[in-house]
Amino acid sequence: MTQAPSHARRDTLLIALAFLVVMIGTTLPTPLYSLYEQRLDFGPTWLTLIFSIYAGGVIAALVIAGGWSDQLGRRPMMFAAIAMSAISAVLFLSWQSIPGLFAGRLFSGFSAGIMTGTGTVAVIELAPRTWRGAATLLATGANMLGLGLGPLLAGLGSQYLPWPLQLPYAAHLLLLAVAALCVSIARESAQRPPAPRLRVQRPGIPVQVRPVFVPACIAGLAGFSVAGLFTSMVPSIMGQLMAQHAGAAIGAVICTFFIASTAGQALMKWLPPQQHMNLGCAALMLGMLAFGASIASQQVTLLLVGAVVSGLGQGVAFRAGMAAVSAATPTEQKAAVTSALFIVFYISMSVPVIAVGVSVPGFGLSHVGEFFAGLVALVALAALLSMRRVQARRAG
Repeated sequence: MTQAPSHARRDTLLIALAFLVVMIGTTLPTPLYSLYEQRLDFGPTWLTLIFSIYAGGVIAALVIAGGWSDQLGRRPMMFAAIAMSAISAVLFLSWQSIPGLFAGRLFSGFSAGIMTGTGTVAVIELAPRTWRGAATLLATGANMLGLGLGPLLAGLGSQYLPWPLQLPYAAHLLLLAVAALCVSIARESAQRPPAPRLRVQRPGIPVQVRPVFVPACIAGLAGFSVAGLFTSMVPSIMGQLMAQHAGAAIGAVICTFFIASTAGQALMKWLPPQQHMNLGCAALMLGMLAFGASIASQQVTLLLVGAVVSGLGQGVAFRAGMAAVSAATPTEQKAAVTSALFIVFYISMSVPVIAVGVSVPGFGLSHVGEFFAGLVALVALAALLSMRRVQARRAG
């Protein structure tokens, strides 16, 4: 039975809100790592391992349960994501040690892995016909805005409120209760099979999706590498190189990247559709050059420029890829294919972070930051050139 437009609008917004709340929890600890370093006495290598645990949790959830919402329904899997996020918050609250950070980030990764594929598809499916053009923007915007709000809220709390290592997680538990209520009110959007078959997702993309899946992965490789560098390096760069230790300032810079990503997605309707990927990759390249220059000059202004420009590029490339893949994917495989795309994205995000963490003790933060900024700019250039070849092949 077709949903009434008013119900469809309500359900779409409710699921988008729940999606946003879960994603807030995944980046909430980012501006707090300096406090953890002081309290627990650990360095960059431990931070890299903590991020690796998070990325591993995301990828494991995507691989194991990426297609489960096609079998069980979207709502049960979103409840599972909310539960994982709540477990993460409780672990951060009650177990403030290095093993506690590992456990908290692992469950945070599980929540992100379950919610990214399921939430994206649910928002797109629930959107009324009149919202179809904006449904992908709403889904990817909820994802990116949630990732940006996490550092901002935790940074503000750590600077202006008491109990900086407790209050952000307690507040997030309350938000998760609201998210659970939103999911319980919204309707189910998936057509579940009579006999669900739960299995580990094997790498495999339908033949009709492959021509758009590969370009989306290439652009995502560059865009999510940038996101990984910003979330992992900005706190250290601002603290050690720019003498900016305030949690609110660190959170604001990271949030700027993700807000710019959301803005880039919104601006796409004014850009030529055939140039979306090219423009996104070009902006990523320029943003990384500004990021590298900010490290060399130790200028916060250049860092902000890099956040805005690379964020705009990441948003354009991300949404263009998601929209193309979603449009080409059969309904019964949407969650599985979307999850496969996010596996590529999160591997792209984690590899530079791990490499940076391993390299910093030997080569220094400044040199490593400049090197990886240049390297990611080259990856964006390679993505742009690859995209142009794909477009030329299609035109020919």
